[in-house]
Amino acid sequence: MSTVPTQMTAIGIPKPGGPEALVPEQRPVPKPGPNEILVKVAAAGVNRPDVAQRTGNYPPPPGASDIPGLEIAGEVIALGAGATRFKIGDKMMALVPGGGYAQYCTAHETHALPAPPSLSMNEAAGIPETFFTVWHNVFERGALKAGETLLIHGGSSGIGTTAIQLAKAFGAKVIITAGSKEKCDACLKLGADHAIDYKTEDFVAKTKAATGGAGANVILDMVGGDYIERNYEAAAIEGRIVQIAFLGNPKANVDFRRIMLKRLTHTGSTLRARAIEDKAAIARALEAKVLPLLRDGKVKPLMDSVYPLTKASEAHARMESSHHIGKIVLAT
Repeated sequence: MSTVPTQMTAIGIPKPGGPEALVPEQRPVPKPGPNEILVKVAAAGVNRPDVAQRTGNYPPPPGASDIPGLEIAGEVIALGAGATRFKIGDKMMALVPGGGYAQYCTAHETHALPAPPSLSMNEAAGIPETFFTVWHNVFERGALKAGETLLIHGGSSGIGTTAIQLAKAFGAKVIITAGSKEKCDACLKLGADHAIDYKTEDFVAKTKAATGGAGANVILDMVGGDYIERNYEAAAIEGRIVQIAFLGNPKANVDFRRIMLKRLTHTGSTLRARAIEDKAAIARALEAKVLPLLRDGKVKPLMDSVYPLTKASEAHARMESSHHIGKIVLAT
């Protein structure tokens, strides 16, 4: 540990607020605990939960760092007691419960994956949070199978662009919604079969038209509000709706009879507060099923923009503008 500095630059949130609430600070470099690795962060992904934390609406779980940032890529520079999966100098990417917006960050070794040599560190940093989320929700909870249709709301987001590629890689048909022609075109270019501009088109009617009246087998929703009832309309018989966020209202008036008539499943999950073992299981599934696709270049994070760590406020302003297509990353 002698080569590890004692202080680092990190992004703090002295008080909740707009993007300007993100302030570069000097913090002690964290020490890896049992089964943890210390990572010299090359880049950290920016995600919607970071925005929610910044505004005071998504506090870190007990024991997690108060520094925002849920995904990192970098080099292993120290090992905690019992950590054996990586060695010093390994390049990796990891899901973390916080602490990513910093020059150094600890990660549980079971939540880290080797960074594919074909990807830059900036690209690798855009993988863990989105790929863990998509794999668990679309393929494990939603049980998407080859030949089925997946409807993705927010197709041009980091989650959406990941879900398009993974669903296509595993043989599904993909319909997305997005808020502009530019975003719809970007999703079609990534492999989506149909793109719906939700500002000018009815996604229920368009989804039914694209599926011969059958509807979508799996729906990935981060909107909520009046989308909840409309998802039930757009879903196929035995359809699975998976809720991963509420960019709209988390409350809605819904006619639940469609759940019975169509035998629907409406499930959902969050990732950050899940048990270490749960996240480790998702990591192992990604290692087996998805890392080969990343290594071969069949799947790759779509990058929107890269900001220096100290300009985290600008990165958040970009995300909140909703003009981004793909991942926003902070580089140290």
